[in-house]
Amino acid sequence: MTAAAAWTAAPPALELGARSDRFNRNQGAREFDAGLALPLWLPGERSGAQAVASAEGEALAGRLAALRLALAQAVREAWWGWQAARHDVELAVSRVASAQRLRDDVARRFQAGDLSRADFNQAEGAHALARAQRAEAEVAEAQARYRLESLTGQPAPAEPPQAEPEPAGMKDTAHPALRDWQGRAELARRQLELARTQSRANPELAIATRSDRAADGEPLDRTWALSLRLPFGGGARHDARVATANAEAIEAEIGRERERERIERAAAAFRLQVAAARLQLAAAEERAQLARDNRGFYEKSFRLGESDLPTRLRIEAEAVEADKALGRARLALAFGISQLRQALGLLPE
Repeated sequence: MTAAAAWTAAPPALELGARSDRFNRNQGAREFDAGLALPLWLPGERSGAQAVASAEGEALAGRLAALRLALAQAVREAWWGWQAARHDVELAVSRVASAQRLRDDVARRFQAGDLSRADFNQAEGAHALARAQRAEAEVAEAQARYRLESLTGQPAPAEPPQAEPEPAGMKDTAHPALRDWQGRAELARRQLELARTQSRANPELAIATRSDRAADGEPLDRTWALSLRLPFGGGARHDARVATANAEAIEAEIGRERERERIERAAAAFRLQVAAARLQLAAAEERAQLARDNRGFYEKSFRLGESDLPTRLRIEAEAVEADKALGRARLALAFGISQLRQALGLLPE
């Protein structure tokens, strides 16, 4: 912007020169020239350059906004990956506690002679498997937390905040990716206008002075000169620059329209995904409630000796799977809302 606001189209140039007859006649003739050349703006070129500089600033701001949105996408993916890992740890802890209760029930019935040693070993194995799965889940959670902290540069919160609210919508021009393309298109348009204005090289205004004497002993004469240099039109070179700028402007306009269409399609797709996730969550909640009720019934009947160990293990596995599906459905809904916000260009809250 500073260069576009300058009084001259380019920095002034200093011209110096000297002539002497020392190496031929050597009669003391001397001549010294000093001049200053000032490149002048073409009509409309200065305002066009200022418009290009302003458009470059807007394009840079749009690019930074688009980069922030791209970083937000990476943070969102790492965040929800960590939340899924946290859910697996919570589920593994619950599975260990359930396996512990089952093992204690089997141990009591084994000591009472109701179950065999093989049944007790099977319960012990289920408990050991649950502990191993818990350790594996904790390692995966630590890795997911490390990826998140590497992106944010901050420790992961002990208690995660509430899920992001579902957006109602936003104006297209507010989308950072669209703003980026809008800035590119405006910059290309301004550069095209400037290229059309720069139909020739810049004229130059020169102010010069000359000091000379014809021979030794004669007085020194000083003269001044004012000249104007007017280049001819650019011709084919100017046409080529205009054609290139015009092609870039058309490409930027097409890119902006394609980006707008992509945003609209992505937002519509994620809205459908959120609606489907709500239906899946409702079904998962119903299934988990039924599985918890069945687990309670069979836990009681197993303690009373009214059901066998394979049935008890099957009901436990069904309950664990239902709880896992419920947690995944909740995360899927929250992640879908987060992706919808990303598609609409909203940063994480």
